Amino acid sequence: MTLIKSISGIRGTIGGKTGDALTPLDVVKFAAAYGTWLKKSNPENLKVILGRDARLSGEMVSKLVVSTLQGLGFNVIDLGLSTTPTVEMAVPAEKAAGGIILTASHNPIQWNALKLLNSAGEFISGKDGEELLEIAEKEAFDFVEVRKLGSYTADNTYLKKHIDWILELPLVDKEAIASRNFKVIIDAVNSTGGIAVPMLLEALGVTQITKLHCEPTGHFAHNPEPLPENLGDITKAIEKEKFDLGIVVDPDVDRLCFMCEDGSPFGEEYTLVAIADYVLQHKKGNTVSNLSSTRALRDVTEKAGGKYYASAVGEVNVVALMKSSKAIIGGEGNGGVIYPELHYGRDALVGIALFLSHLAKSGKKISILRKAYPEYYISKNKIELTPDIDVDQVLEEVKKKYSKNPINAIDGVKIEFDKEWVHLRKSNTEPIIRIYSESDSITKADNLAKKLISDIKEVVNHRI
Repeated sequence: MTLIKSISGIRGTIGGKTGDALTPLDVVKFAAAYGTWLKKSNPENLKVILGRDARLSGEMVSKLVVSTLQGLGFNVIDLGLSTTPTVEMAVPAEKAAGGIILTASHNPIQWNALKLLNSAGEFISGKDGEELLEIAEKEAFDFVEVRKLGSYTADNTYLKKHIDWILELPLVDKEAIASRNFKVIIDAVNSTGGIAVPMLLEALGVTQITKLHCEPTGHFAHNPEPLPENLGDITKAIEKEKFDLGIVVDPDVDRLCFMCEDGSPFGEEYTLVAIADYVLQHKKGNTVSNLSSTRALRDVTEKAGGKYYASAVGEVNVVALMKSSKAIIGGEGNGGVIYPELHYGRDALVGIALFLSHLAKSGKKISILRKAYPEYYISKNKIELTPDIDVDQVLEEVKKKYSKNPINAIDGVKIEFDKEWVHLRKSNTEPIIRIYSESDSITKADNLAKKLISDIKEVVNHRI
């Protein structure tokens, strides 16, 4: 059993003992801490938005959160089965104090989480998260008396509103999409994408839609992380029947990847690259992704005359840098697309609409579009160290060794070698250094990782 308390929320496995897993008592404790923090921030605003993905524990957790917030005097607007970006957009639309999405995102079926939003509908900051965790630790809650209990309202209109807002975007070309008469297959891993994605496609004029794992039962048909090794079902379906493309989302619909007409993956790293390319064709501007994302976004951005910025890993860090650099699009290499013209949050639905507009207007097959982008490969590795080793000092020694190379140290150590790079990040919970490397072939990326692993071992052995 696992319970992870972080500045951005609480996640864990369902079942087990209090404090060791995400039990009902833990759900109530952290929902109460969040409500208490909201009251301290703005005691006059007692409205909170709630939504959830379709995982099996969602209804139980939702009832606990609703009752806790009502006990603090909050009026809860429950969107029910929804998506993370839909809840994010509903918070400012309703002028709410904040919002909670009940989802463990790409984690397996036994997990759930409370993802916490501020009044802008964005994830709470690190500073706010630390304050919230302190409230939870001290159990500094003060519930209201009976005449001041909050209300409960169910509202299932926001998915349609979300889609309507997407359709209003100037770069979403419904006519071009409809005219291509795309034949599309969707894998929504038995969660809320099975509701939202077909609704969006129909609104965009797509009439040939095949649904795979779209019943929102919460019984995930496969590992819900949208990686090639988990997408055997949609690959087989595309190989058996002709489709123009496949669309895959994670359980809360903030990550997105595409499948080509031949069944090959477009590549989740290239979801953002292709969509950014389309946006940059129509508007000059800057882009942002995190340090572990492909260099291809930088190449596309600079080719279009914009400037690329790299943030620390984590959506809240990407958003902060997007705001300060006035980026017109950004996100993460895990298939997370953030389009500020709509809102500052990863949003698979707006990603689908922009990508289909791009694909339709290009007149190309999706596999041909993919070949238009620089070819890079990322290798992901890790090295386990003993608990007595000072990981920060090890990273500092590696940084010194490569001091003549361009280095970014805002989140671990990222070293650039012309168009190759390696990113070293330490784990916050274990004596592990994660190693991400990228080159123009997987062999070169693997070799680069091996070189840095060798360097780390040399530093460790020298210190011993």
